[in-house]
Amino acid sequence: QVTLIESGGGSVPAGGSLRLSCTASGDTVSYYYIAWFRQAPGKEREFVSGTRYTTGPTSWADFAKDRFALSRDYVEKRLYLQMNNLKPEDTAVYYCAAVRFTGDGLGLNSAKTYTSWGQGTQVTVSS
Repeated sequence: QVTLIESGGGSVPAGGSLRLSCTASGDTVSYYYIAWFRQAPGKEREFVSGTRYTTGPTSWADFAKDRFALSRDYVEKRLYLQMNNLKPEDTAVYYCAAVRFTGDGLGLNSAKTYTSWGQGTQVTVSS
């Protein structure tokens, strides 16, 4: 299992930006698919974006693909989620999650697939 730690949340006005980071440790991180999820109060946890730690295509939720971006830091074993043009509806706790990549790509948009989770970081966007 990998251990995941998120950071970078905070409070911003609508239209602002934040960069979240997910730092991985423990098992060989290159074996894993890493994703970002978010959960707003009273709502289910929803997929934001995901990618293999090493390389490969990135999957995006429709609400994120034109405003958010992913990047990697292989030295620090971090995956960054750059969020731009934030909206009040982006307010949520954002979680980093990981699962060993099996190659079939099935279920990677579902929170139930993931075996490791970070503690979450709060993002609040005011109108």
